[in-house]
Amino acid sequence: MKVKVSESTLELVVGDITRQETEAIVNAANNRLAPGGGVAGAIHRAAGPDLWEECKKLGGCETGQAKLTRGYRLPALCVIHTVGPVYSGSSEDAKLLESCYRESLRVAKERGIKSVSFPAISTGIFGYPVEEAAKIALKTILDELRSTPSIQLVRLVLRDSDTMSVHEKVLKSLMQDPGIHPSISCSRPHSA
Repeated sequence: MKVKVSESTLELVVGDITRQETEAIVNAANNRLAPGGGVAGAIHRAAGPDLWEECKKLGGCETGQAKLTRGYRLPALCVIHTVGPVYSGSSEDAKLLESCYRESLRVAKERGIKSVSFPAISTGIFGYPVEEAAKIALKTILDELRSTPSIQLVRLVLRDSDTMSVHEKVLKSLMQDPGIHPSISCSRPHSA
């Protein structure tokens, strides 16, 4: 599913974050930026040991913040590392998750990065309910794209068709409110 936002595109796909050929991919990292399980483990394995060596020099990352490294053996030139909240049900969770997306896009904008692929941050082992996280992620990305025309493509790379269905449903509901996103039009990508 593709959505046009001003001059930018938001795309939802099922796939592997480590194979994305956008200029940057986002790592759903832990506070030490260390290799681990889930998305972080997959990214570190695909990038190779040099990624961990660079991450060690960054002094970790606070929840809701973002830091940039090279991509090494990944197709993406850069990795933006952000630490999502471990879900607790508090109102702080939503603020921190929103900050992950905003800060990652801020880093991309500052570095002149024009295309970014995100995973569904915090929805794996950090336990954030997928639909709740999707509402925060999609609203934040749409808002940022409207105010940041320099980023041409944001791709949300989802792990399976169930997660994709939830995100499509949330995106369609966001598009129903013309007061929120009046410049959005929607299309499905053509099959090759």
